[in-house]
Amino acid sequence: MADAIPDADDDVSLPGWIYRDADFLAVEREVIFRRAWQIVCHNNDIPQPGDYHSFAFMGENIVVLRGDDGVVRAFHNLCRHRAARLLDGEAGNCGRRITCPYHAWTYGTDGTLLGVPHRREFPDFQLADYPLLAVEHEIYHGFIFIRLEAGGPSVAEMMRPYEHEIEPYRLSELVPLGRVTLRPRAVNWKNVGDNYSDSLHINVAHPGLTRLFGQGYGLEAREWVDKMWGHLIDVPSKNRSERFYQTYLPAVPHLPAERQRLWTYFKLWPNQAFDIYPDQIDFMQWIPTSPTDSVIREIAYVHPDARREMRAARYANWRINRQVSLEDKTLIERVQQGMGSRAYTTGPLGRNEMSLRSFARRIRTLIPESRLPHAPAPGWSGRIG
Repeated sequence: MADAIPDADDDVSLPGWIYRDADFLAVEREVIFRRAWQIVCHNNDIPQPGDYHSFAFMGENIVVLRGDDGVVRAFHNLCRHRAARLLDGEAGNCGRRITCPYHAWTYGTDGTLLGVPHRREFPDFQLADYPLLAVEHEIYHGFIFIRLEAGGPSVAEMMRPYEHEIEPYRLSELVPLGRVTLRPRAVNWKNVGDNYSDSLHINVAHPGLTRLFGQGYGLEAREWVDKMWGHLIDVPSKNRSERFYQTYLPAVPHLPAERQRLWTYFKLWPNQAFDIYPDQIDFMQWIPTSPTDSVIREIAYVHPDARREMRAARYANWRINRQVSLEDKTLIERVQQGMGSRAYTTGPLGRNEMSLRSFARRIRTLIPESRLPHAPAPGWSGRIG
Protein backbone atom coordinates (compact mmCIF):
# COMPACT_ATOMS: atom_id res chain seq x y z
CA MET A 1 0.00 0.00 0.00
CA ALA A 2 1.25 3.48 -0.83
CA ASP A 3 2.37 5.48 2.19
CA ALA A 4 -0.10 8.15 3.27
CA ILE A 5 -0.44 10.62 6.09
CA PRO A 6 -2.39 8.86 8.86
CA ASP A 7 -5.98 10.02 9.18
CA ALA A 8 -7.82 10.14 12.47
CA ASP A 9 -10.66 8.20 10.85
CA ASP A 10 -8.52 5.54 9.16
CA ASP A 11 -9.68 2.80 11.53
CA VAL A 12 -13.39 3.24 10.74
CA SER A 13 -15.50 2.88 7.62
CA LEU A 14 -17.41 5.59 5.84
CA PRO A 15 -20.73 6.36 7.55
CA GLY A 16 -23.89 4.61 6.43
CA TRP A 17 -25.82 7.79 5.59
CA ILE A 18 -23.60 8.61 2.59
CA TYR A 19 -24.78 5.38 0.94
CA ARG A 20 -28.35 6.68 0.75
CA ASP A 21 -28.24 10.50 0.81
CA ALA A 22 -29.37 12.49 -2.25
CA ASP A 23 -27.31 15.54 -1.30
CA PHE A 24 -24.18 13.44 -0.99
CA LEU A 25 -24.70 12.00 -4.47
CA ALA A 26 -25.18 15.53 -5.84
CA VAL A 27 -21.79 16.52 -4.46
CA GLU A 28 -20.18 13.30 -5.71
CA ARG A 29 -21.37 14.08 -9.23
CA GLU A 30 -19.49 17.38 -9.17
CA VAL A 31 -16.31 16.69 -7.20
CA ILE A 32 -15.76 13.02 -8.10
CA PHE A 33 -17.44 11.89 -11.27
CA ARG A 34 -17.11 14.91 -13.52
CA ARG A 35 -13.36 14.92 -12.82
CA ALA A 36 -12.82 11.16 -13.14
CA TRP A 37 -11.84 9.11 -16.17
CA GLN A 38 -14.53 6.79 -17.49
CA ILE A 39 -13.99 3.99 -19.98
CA VAL A 40 -16.21 4.08 -23.07
CA CYS A 41 -14.97 1.35 -25.38
CA HIS A 42 -11.92 -0.07 -27.14
CA ASN A 43 -10.24 1.11 -30.32
CA ASN A 44 -11.38 -2.11 -31.97
CA ASP A 45 -15.02 -1.33 -31.15
CA ILE A 46 -14.77 1.50 -33.70
CA PRO A 47 -12.33 0.18 -36.33
CA GLN A 48 -13.71 1.97 -39.43
CA PRO A 49 -14.14 5.67 -40.28
CA GLY A 50 -17.56 6.81 -39.12
CA ASP A 51 -17.81 4.13 -36.42
CA TYR A 52 -18.98 5.48 -33.10
CA HIS A 53 -19.73 4.33 -29.58
CA SER A 54 -21.93 6.34 -27.20
CA PHE A 55 -21.83 6.64 -23.42
CA ALA A 56 -24.52 8.16 -21.18
CA PHE A 57 -22.98 9.45 -17.97
CA MET A 58 -23.92 12.01 -15.32
CA GLY A 59 -26.60 13.59 -17.45
CA GLU A 60 -24.31 13.84 -20.47
CA ASN A 61 -24.31 11.81 -23.67
CA ILE A 62 -20.83 11.36 -25.07
CA VAL A 63 -19.90 9.86 -28.41
CA VAL A 64 -16.48 8.46 -29.29
CA LEU A 65 -16.03 8.60 -33.06
CA ARG A 66 -13.39 7.54 -35.58
CA GLY A 67 -12.98 10.27 -38.18
CA ASP A 68 -12.37 9.98 -41.91
CA ASP A 69 -8.71 10.60 -41.09
CA GLY A 70 -8.64 7.56 -38.78
CA VAL A 71 -8.28 9.69 -35.65
CA VAL A 72 -10.44 8.92 -32.60
CA ARG A 73 -12.20 11.89 -31.04
CA ALA A 74 -14.83 12.37 -28.33
CA PHE A 75 -17.72 14.84 -28.45
CA HIS A 76 -20.86 15.77 -26.62
CA ASN A 77 -23.60 14.07 -28.62
CA LEU A 78 -25.65 17.20 -29.24
CA CYS A 79 -26.22 19.74 -31.98
CA ARG A 80 -24.89 23.26 -31.43
CA HIS A 81 -28.18 24.72 -32.70
CA ARG A 82 -30.95 23.43 -30.41
CA ALA A 83 -29.13 20.66 -28.50
CA ALA A 84 -30.85 17.77 -30.28
CA ARG A 85 -29.15 14.38 -29.93
CA LEU A 86 -27.21 13.67 -33.10
CA LEU A 87 -26.37 9.97 -33.08
CA ASP A 88 -28.66 7.24 -31.78
CA GLY A 89 -27.98 3.93 -30.10
CA GLU A 90 -25.06 2.45 -28.27
CA ALA A 91 -22.98 2.09 -31.44
CA GLY A 92 -23.16 2.52 -35.19
CA ASN A 93 -21.63 4.17 -38.24
CA CYS A 94 -22.51 7.71 -39.29
CA GLY A 95 -20.80 7.60 -42.68
CA ARG A 96 -18.82 10.68 -43.71
CA ARG A 97 -21.21 13.21 -42.20
CA ILE A 98 -23.30 13.73 -39.06
CA THR A 99 -26.62 15.36 -39.87
CA CYS A 100 -28.89 16.60 -37.11
CA PRO A 101 -32.34 14.99 -37.42
CA TYR A 102 -34.00 18.18 -36.18
CA HIS A 103 -32.80 21.02 -38.45
CA ALA A 104 -30.21 19.26 -40.65
CA TRP A 105 -27.13 21.03 -39.40
CA THR A 106 -24.27 18.92 -40.78
CA TYR A 107 -20.92 18.14 -39.21
CA GLY A 108 -17.79 16.37 -40.40
CA THR A 109 -16.44 13.38 -38.51
CA ASP A 110 -13.75 15.68 -37.12
CA GLY A 111 -16.48 17.75 -35.47
CA THR A 112 -16.38 20.76 -37.79
CA LEU A 113 -19.68 22.34 -38.79
CA LEU A 114 -20.02 21.97 -42.56
CA GLY A 115 -23.45 23.26 -43.42
CA VAL A 116 -26.52 25.06 -42.07
CA PRO A 117 -29.86 25.32 -43.91
CA HIS A 118 -31.23 28.86 -44.21
CA ARG A 119 -27.73 30.20 -43.68
CA ARG A 120 -28.75 33.71 -44.75
CA GLU A 121 -31.11 33.93 -41.78
CA PHE A 122 -28.16 33.80 -39.36
CA PRO A 123 -26.43 37.20 -39.63
CA ASP A 124 -22.74 37.40 -38.75
CA PHE A 125 -22.67 33.62 -38.47
CA GLN A 126 -19.38 31.71 -38.87
CA LEU A 127 -19.37 27.94 -39.26
CA ALA A 128 -16.01 27.76 -37.50
CA ASP A 129 -17.59 29.15 -34.32
CA TYR A 130 -19.90 26.15 -33.86
CA PRO A 131 -18.02 22.84 -34.02
CA LEU A 132 -19.13 19.87 -31.97
CA LEU A 133 -18.14 20.30 -28.34
CA ALA A 134 -15.05 18.21 -27.69
CA VAL A 135 -14.58 16.01 -24.62
CA GLU A 136 -11.16 15.18 -23.20
CA HIS A 137 -10.17 11.61 -23.97
CA GLU A 138 -7.22 9.27 -23.52
CA ILE A 139 -6.38 5.98 -25.18
CA TYR A 140 -4.70 3.59 -22.78
CA HIS A 141 -3.49 0.33 -24.35
CA GLY A 142 -6.37 0.55 -26.84
CA PHE A 143 -9.08 1.39 -24.29
CA ILE A 144 -10.73 4.78 -24.79
CA PHE A 145 -11.46 6.86 -21.69
CA ILE A 146 -13.22 10.23 -21.42
CA ARG A 147 -13.25 12.87 -18.69
CA LEU A 148 -15.86 15.63 -18.41
CA GLU A 149 -13.61 18.04 -16.53
CA ALA A 150 -9.84 18.29 -16.58
CA GLY A 151 -7.63 17.78 -13.56
CA GLY A 152 -5.71 14.99 -11.89
CA PRO A 153 -3.50 12.27 -13.35
CA SER A 154 -3.89 10.56 -16.69
CA VAL A 155 -5.02 6.93 -16.89
CA ALA A 156 -1.47 5.96 -17.78
CA GLU A 157 -0.18 7.77 -14.68
CA MET A 158 -2.76 6.07 -12.50
CA MET A 159 -1.77 2.65 -13.82
CA ARG A 160 1.98 3.28 -13.87
CA PRO A 161 2.73 1.12 -10.80
CA TYR A 162 1.31 -1.86 -12.70
CA GLU A 163 2.46 -1.08 -16.24
CA HIS A 164 4.93 -3.97 -16.17
CA GLU A 165 2.07 -6.34 -15.33
CA ILE A 166 -0.27 -4.96 -17.99
CA GLU A 167 2.25 -4.97 -20.84
CA PRO A 168 2.33 -8.76 -21.55
CA TYR A 169 -1.43 -8.90 -22.17
CA ARG A 170 -1.21 -6.84 -25.41
CA LEU A 171 -4.44 -5.04 -24.59
CA SER A 172 -4.35 -2.89 -27.72
CA GLU A 173 -4.90 -6.02 -29.86
CA LEU A 174 -8.09 -7.12 -28.10
CA VAL A 175 -11.43 -7.40 -29.88
CA PRO A 176 -14.88 -7.33 -28.26
CA LEU A 177 -16.58 -10.58 -27.26
CA GLY A 178 -20.28 -9.81 -27.47
CA ARG A 179 -21.84 -6.48 -26.52
CA VAL A 180 -21.94 -4.17 -23.54
CA THR A 181 -24.40 -5.39 -20.90
CA LEU A 182 -26.10 -3.22 -18.28
CA ARG A 183 -27.11 -4.83 -15.00
CA PRO A 184 -29.13 -2.75 -12.52
CA ARG A 185 -28.34 -3.09 -8.83
CA ALA A 186 -30.45 -1.71 -5.97
CA VAL A 187 -27.38 -0.42 -4.12
CA ASN A 188 -25.31 2.74 -3.84
CA TRP A 189 -22.37 2.79 -6.26
CA LYS A 190 -19.82 2.82 -3.41
CA ASN A 191 -21.29 -0.42 -2.11
CA VAL A 192 -20.38 -2.13 -5.41
CA GLY A 193 -16.83 -0.80 -5.31
CA ASP A 194 -16.32 -1.59 -1.63
CA ASN A 195 -17.29 -5.19 -2.29
CA TYR A 196 -15.11 -5.44 -5.40
CA SER A 197 -11.91 -4.74 -3.47
CA ASP A 198 -12.89 -6.49 -0.24
CA SER A 199 -10.79 -9.63 0.06
CA LEU A 200 -12.12 -10.76 3.44
CA HIS A 201 -15.40 -12.07 2.04
CA ILE A 202 -13.83 -14.29 -0.64
CA ASN A 203 -13.37 -17.39 1.51
CA VAL A 204 -16.67 -16.75 3.30
CA ALA A 205 -19.08 -16.05 0.49
CA HIS A 206 -17.45 -17.26 -2.76
CA PRO A 207 -16.92 -21.01 -2.49
CA GLY A 208 -16.09 -21.27 -6.19
CA LEU A 209 -13.23 -18.78 -5.98
CA THR A 210 -12.00 -20.54 -2.86
CA ARG A 211 -11.94 -23.84 -4.75
CA LEU A 212 -9.96 -22.14 -7.53
CA PHE A 213 -7.51 -20.11 -5.41
CA GLY A 214 -7.46 -21.87 -2.04
CA GLN A 215 -6.46 -19.37 0.64
CA GLY A 216 -4.16 -17.50 -1.74
CA TYR A 217 -6.24 -14.44 -2.68
CA GLY A 218 -4.08 -11.31 -2.53
CA LEU A 219 -4.85 -7.61 -2.15
CA GLU A 220 -2.93 -4.34 -2.23
CA ALA A 221 -3.84 -0.66 -2.62
CA ARG A 222 -1.95 2.06 -4.44
CA GLU A 223 -2.87 5.73 -4.68
CA TRP A 224 -5.27 5.38 -7.63
CA VAL A 225 -5.53 1.63 -8.19
CA ASP A 226 -6.34 -1.43 -6.09
CA LYS A 227 -5.00 -4.80 -7.16
CA MET A 228 -6.43 -8.21 -6.26
CA TRP A 229 -5.18 -11.55 -7.54
CA GLY A 230 -5.37 -15.31 -7.25
CA HIS A 231 -3.41 -18.23 -8.76
CA LEU A 232 -5.33 -21.28 -9.93
CA ILE A 233 -4.45 -24.21 -7.71
CA ASP A 234 -3.99 -27.76 -8.99
CA VAL A 235 -6.47 -29.44 -6.62
CA PRO A 236 -9.39 -30.43 -8.90
CA SER A 237 -12.59 -28.60 -8.01
CA LYS A 238 -15.74 -30.60 -7.31
CA ASN A 239 -17.61 -28.10 -9.51
CA ARG A 240 -17.77 -29.16 -13.17
CA SER A 241 -17.15 -25.74 -14.76
CA GLU A 242 -14.32 -24.92 -12.38
CA ARG A 243 -12.69 -28.32 -12.85
CA PHE A 244 -12.98 -28.00 -16.63
CA TYR A 245 -11.36 -24.55 -16.54
CA GLN A 246 -8.55 -25.81 -14.31
CA THR A 247 -7.91 -28.79 -16.57
CA TYR A 248 -8.35 -27.46 -20.10
CA LEU A 249 -7.37 -23.79 -19.99
CA PRO A 250 -4.84 -23.74 -22.85
CA ALA A 251 -1.47 -22.03 -22.81
CA VAL A 252 -1.47 -18.45 -24.11
CA PRO A 253 1.66 -17.92 -26.25
CA HIS A 254 2.15 -14.21 -25.48
CA LEU A 255 1.95 -14.57 -21.69
CA PRO A 256 4.92 -15.44 -19.47
CA ALA A 257 4.74 -18.65 -17.45
CA GLU A 258 3.83 -16.91 -14.18
CA ARG A 259 0.68 -15.44 -15.78
CA GLN A 260 -0.67 -18.54 -17.51
CA ARG A 261 -2.85 -19.43 -14.51
CA LEU A 262 -3.19 -16.07 -12.81
CA TRP A 263 -6.38 -14.02 -12.37
CA THR A 264 -5.71 -10.34 -11.64
CA TYR A 265 -8.16 -7.55 -10.90
CA PHE A 266 -7.38 -3.83 -11.10
CA LYS A 267 -9.87 -1.31 -9.67
CA LEU A 268 -9.30 2.23 -10.91
CA TRP A 269 -10.53 5.23 -8.96
CA PRO A 270 -13.40 5.74 -8.55
CA ASN A 271 -15.74 3.22 -10.18
CA GLN A 272 -14.29 0.86 -12.78
CA ALA A 273 -12.15 -2.22 -13.05
CA PHE A 274 -10.31 -4.57 -15.36
CA ASP A 275 -10.68 -8.30 -14.70
CA ILE A 276 -7.64 -9.83 -16.36
CA TYR A 277 -7.66 -13.56 -17.06
CA PRO A 278 -5.35 -15.59 -19.31
CA ASP A 279 -8.25 -16.26 -21.67
CA GLN A 280 -10.00 -12.86 -21.74
CA ILE A 281 -10.09 -9.33 -20.33
CA ASP A 282 -13.31 -7.87 -18.89
CA PHE A 283 -14.05 -4.33 -17.87
CA MET A 284 -16.83 -3.21 -15.59
CA GLN A 285 -18.13 0.11 -14.28
CA TRP A 286 -20.59 0.80 -11.50
CA ILE A 287 -22.47 3.99 -12.28
CA PRO A 288 -24.88 5.70 -9.86
CA THR A 289 -28.44 6.21 -11.06
CA SER A 290 -29.85 7.32 -7.68
CA PRO A 291 -28.59 7.43 -4.08
CA THR A 292 -29.57 3.78 -3.66
CA ASP A 293 -29.33 2.43 -7.22
CA SER A 294 -26.56 1.73 -9.68
CA VAL A 295 -26.03 0.09 -13.04
CA ILE A 296 -23.08 -2.21 -13.74
CA ARG A 297 -21.77 -1.78 -17.28
CA GLU A 298 -19.48 -4.51 -18.59
CA ILE A 299 -18.10 -6.31 -21.63
CA ALA A 300 -15.43 -8.92 -22.33
CA TYR A 301 -12.52 -8.59 -24.79
CA VAL A 302 -10.34 -11.35 -26.19
CA HIS A 303 -7.46 -12.11 -28.48
CA PRO A 304 -8.71 -13.93 -31.57
CA ASP A 305 -8.18 -17.65 -30.89
CA ALA A 306 -10.01 -20.37 -32.81
CA ARG A 307 -8.85 -23.24 -30.60
CA ARG A 308 -11.74 -25.32 -29.29
CA GLU A 309 -10.10 -25.47 -25.87
CA MET A 310 -10.00 -21.68 -25.67
CA ARG A 311 -13.65 -21.31 -26.65
CA ALA A 312 -14.57 -23.87 -24.00
CA ALA A 313 -12.39 -22.18 -21.38
CA ARG A 314 -14.07 -18.83 -22.05
CA TYR A 315 -17.47 -20.41 -21.64
CA ALA A 316 -16.39 -22.00 -18.35
CA ASN A 317 -15.01 -18.64 -17.24
CA TRP A 318 -18.41 -17.06 -17.93
CA ARG A 319 -20.23 -19.73 -15.91
CA ILE A 320 -17.85 -19.35 -12.98
CA ASN A 321 -18.10 -15.57 -12.88
CA ARG A 322 -21.85 -15.53 -13.44
CA GLN A 323 -22.16 -17.43 -10.16
CA VAL A 324 -19.74 -15.04 -8.44
CA SER A 325 -21.79 -12.10 -9.70
CA LEU A 326 -25.00 -13.58 -8.29
CA GLU A 327 -23.31 -14.16 -4.94
CA ASP A 328 -22.05 -10.57 -4.89
CA LYS A 329 -25.50 -9.25 -5.78
CA THR A 330 -26.95 -10.90 -2.69
CA LEU A 331 -24.12 -9.62 -0.50
CA ILE A 332 -24.28 -5.98 -1.55
CA GLU A 333 -28.07 -5.90 -1.30
CA ARG A 334 -27.79 -7.13 2.30
CA VAL A 335 -25.30 -4.37 3.04
CA GLN A 336 -27.40 -1.69 1.35
CA GLN A 337 -30.41 -2.67 3.43
CA GLY A 338 -28.30 -2.25 6.55
CA MET A 339 -27.01 1.11 5.38
CA GLY A 340 -30.63 2.26 5.39
CA SER A 341 -30.79 1.92 9.17
CA ARG A 342 -30.23 4.95 11.37
CA ALA A 343 -28.71 2.56 13.90
CA TYR A 344 -25.61 2.09 11.75
CA THR A 345 -23.06 4.88 11.66
CA THR A 346 -19.57 3.46 11.00
CA GLY A 347 -17.82 0.15 11.52
CA PRO A 348 -14.22 -0.75 12.37
CA LEU A 349 -11.70 -1.44 9.60
CA GLY A 350 -8.95 -4.00 10.01
CA ARG A 351 -5.39 -3.23 8.98
CA ASN A 352 -5.76 -5.78 6.18
CA GLU A 353 -8.71 -3.84 4.72
CA MET A 354 -6.29 -1.46 3.03
CA SER A 355 -8.43 -0.82 -0.05
CA LEU A 356 -11.43 0.27 2.02
CA ARG A 357 -9.13 2.49 4.07
CA SER A 358 -7.63 4.08 0.96
CA PHE A 359 -11.01 4.69 -0.66
CA ALA A 360 -12.52 6.14 2.53
CA ARG A 361 -9.54 8.45 2.98
CA ARG A 362 -9.98 9.91 -0.50
CA ILE A 363 -13.74 10.36 -0.06
CA ARG A 364 -13.18 12.18 3.24
CA THR A 365 -10.58 14.43 1.64
CA LEU A 366 -12.83 15.36 -1.27
CA ILE A 367 -16.08 15.63 0.69
CA PRO A 368 -15.40 16.57 4.34
CA GLU A 369 -19.07 16.00 5.26
CA SER A 370 -18.34 12.27 4.97
CA ARG A 371 -16.62 12.54 8.37
CA LEU A 372 -19.98 13.23 10.02
CA PRO A 373 -21.74 10.28 11.68
CA HIS A 374 -25.14 11.56 10.51
CA ALA A 375 -26.36 13.53 7.52
CA PRO A 376 -26.65 17.32 7.67
CA ALA A 377 -30.09 18.85 7.15
CA PRO A 378 -31.52 18.18 3.65
CA GLY A 379 -30.37 20.68 1.04
CA TRP A 380 -26.80 20.96 2.36
CA SER A 381 -25.32 20.17 -1.05
CA GLY A 382 -26.67 23.47 -2.38
CA ARG A 383 -24.40 25.29 0.03
CA ILE A 384 -21.25 23.62 -1.27
CA GLY A 385 -19.44 25.96 -3.64
